[in-house]
Amino acid sequence: MSQAAASSSAGEAPGESELGAAEFAAIAAIMQREARIHLSDAKRTLVHSRLSRRLRERRLATFRDYVAMVQHDAEERATMVVALTTNHTHFFREAHHFDHFRETLMPELKRAASARPVRIWSAGCSSGEEPYTIAMCLLGRDRTAAAWLRQADVRILATDISTPMVEATRRGVYGAAAAEAIPEPYRSAWLRPSPQGVEIAPEARALVTARPLNLFEPWPMRQRYDAIFCRNVMIYFDDAAKAELELRLADRLAPGGFLYIGHSERLIGPAAQKLGLCGQTLYAHAQEASR
Repeated sequence: MSQAAASSSAGEAPGESELGAAEFAAIAAIMQREARIHLSDAKRTLVHSRLSRRLRERRLATFRDYVAMVQHDAEERATMVVALTTNHTHFFREAHHFDHFRETLMPELKRAASARPVRIWSAGCSSGEEPYTIAMCLLGRDRTAAAWLRQADVRILATDISTPMVEATRRGVYGAAAAEAIPEPYRSAWLRPSPQGVEIAPEARALVTARPLNLFEPWPMRQRYDAIFCRNVMIYFDDAAKAELELRLADRLAPGGFLYIGHSERLIGPAAQKLGLCGQTLYAHAQEASR
């Protein structure tokens, strides 16, 4: 997940410019406007820590100068948004979602794939661990299990507001420690050794298309999705932004599809009327969930 304000903090280093209340308020307003990310005053130390490097790189003396820059420089403004988003994730995170995906949804997808395309969306994909986990689930525990995909049109869309995270997803290269979260035999079947640690096997990479996307801007996609994973993305938005995004996600869910959200997230507003809870942070169309 990366369309969210980061949650760590660091102290102010000696000699660094102070982030005053006015400058913090201006930055918070920009983050709200550009990405609907809500920065409370408790995030002030975090913002200082994350942006001090940008001041040094742009050779600016004060945060007042930096705020003036981002208000007029669209490229630096986009860089600031990325700097203030978090990218914490790992393979098979919240494993119960992938248990449900394999046991409940995949049998339906295999039947459907003989007649139509199957589409899955990882919204807020961060560095790619989530969409590649989905890909490994689809491929199965070995090459024999993956045979059904050879004649099927199955694609995973992976989107993130951060262009560096999208590029990381496209590369599909991870440290060896990251692979420890992948259970056997998926690890043996769909990872390859790499100088940096491991890389995702071509079969899994072929299923994933990574694209930059701000979830609050117009979406170029027109199709509906059999599954949408939007997990640990909405926890940093205010209620109005959450309700807006959740409704848009609900409207993009195909009949019989499922929406997977983060462990501390809940549906609010109109989306809660359209989708019914059918598992832990797992939703389907209300008529489907009630069966």
